Amino acid sequence: MFEIRVICEPADTDRVVAALDRTFTVGTVTVCPTRDRKRNRLYAPAEHRPEPELWPTPEEAYALAPSVIREIGWTAGAAADKLFGEGLDREYWLRKAALLDRIGLLDNADGIRSDAAEVATEAARRLIAYDIEGKGGCHGTPHRPEHPATAADPRGYVRQEYAHWAKNH
Repeated sequence: MFEIRVICEPADTDRVVAALDRTFTVGTVTVCPTRDRKRNRLYAPAEHRPEPELWPTPEEAYALAPSVIREIGWTAGAAADKLFGEGLDREYWLRKAALLDRIGLLDNADGIRSDAAEVATEAARRLIAYDIEGKGGCHGTPHRPEHPATAADPRGYVRQEYAHWAKNH
């Protein structure tokens, strides 16, 4: 256990407390004004968060997934059926990223040299950006979209989110 001490602008207090809570296991945060009363002093007992779980394996994430051919049809249909000017929803971005991840995995397993892995990574980044913007309902366990582990392995984030989505839809 350790104590965190922060001095911040009063307008930033809520954001700082939220950031501390995301990063550490934080006890009750005590807020006191500084001597000049222009800023706040925050005191919080904290502990390191336990190491997060690993990403689901592709086999775990896609155990309930339809065939690749069926998902190609679904994503193409969803994109074609949307009304002009209407954005695509999180389900589309999630299923597209998962589909491209699966294609990238198949190419790697077959020893095929293609850009499928790069395309899958870019689709994963698109889903992450969608979730960071707060448009979607990300599951976020064990990793939230803004977590450094997500940036390090965007396709792992897709597998995490798809596994949760597939079990609940």
